[in-house]
Amino acid sequence: MNEYFVIDGAMSSALEELNCPSLNNKLWTAAVLAESPELIKQVHLNYFEAGADCGITASYQASIKGLMEAGYTEEEAEHFITISVDLFKEARDEWWKNADHEKRSYPLCLGSVGPYGAYLADGSEYRGHYKVSDEELYDFHKRRIELLHEAGADVILFETDPSLREALVEAKIGEELGVDYWISFSCRDGHHTNEGQTMEECVKALADHPHLKAIGINCTDPRFVTDLIYDLVKVTDLPIFVYPNSGKVYDPVTKTWSNEDENISFGDYALAWYKAGAKGVGGCCTTTEEHIREVRKALDHYLEIKDIKHIQL
Repeated sequence: MNEYFVIDGAMSSALEELNCPSLNNKLWTAAVLAESPELIKQVHLNYFEAGADCGITASYQASIKGLMEAGYTEEEAEHFITISVDLFKEARDEWWKNADHEKRSYPLCLGSVGPYGAYLADGSEYRGHYKVSDEELYDFHKRRIELLHEAGADVILFETDPSLREALVEAKIGEELGVDYWISFSCRDGHHTNEGQTMEECVKALADHPHLKAIGINCTDPRFVTDLIYDLVKVTDLPIFVYPNSGKVYDPVTKTWSNEDENISFGDYALAWYKAGAKGVGGCCTTTEEHIREVRKALDHYLEIKDIKHIQL
């Protein structure tokens, strides 16, 4: 992986563009792992073609508890989590055969672990304050992490964490298993997680975790991201990555997205985020291949500017 990189975009939005059946159910994209896995693979291929250097497995909503409540056996639930990595690796190797190896790097597989709030499917990932114990969070997350790692994910990605508490539980598991992981928080403004912790609080609490390899922001309004990056670069030397929403606003009650009046392109945002200190940029909810193409162009432009400044110095 290069020092600077492009992350892929939303799985759900990309599936919708492939005319995937309705995703408006509690399993969301996890249902596609069971019903149409070939579409998951195609999404990964499309994002590689668009410029992604690393991608996120379709396991965000694929918790064992959630799959079993939907009627699958424990064995089937574990199988679906495992094949989320298999599908990524198949797509990666297929794409890599014809890729320009001088211009592109071998894509990194990020094994997605969504928050407990995603399992609840009631918008709790935008609030935090779960009414469960740390022990329950630990038990909820551990087996999925083991399965993703055993299947060959290069890094475990704890994403859309609304709270420091959940991140610390996940980090504890990562350290116990000795697996490298990234943590990405969802934030309510330019300085706080959805539950209310500052970036400084989060970084300090996670400081003594050697397997934490990067820290970031996702599933957040893009207007907040530059300030969040500034807050992070002040307090950590870890690589910072961001993959916010496209700019649309989510209503957790109706489970729908609405347009926000915004004149800044996603590519312009991406360039600003690289300049602010992010090493990796991608997209979360309602982003598609087109957004990732914009990020790729923004990174190429940023590296060109950076090289020119270096020569001038």
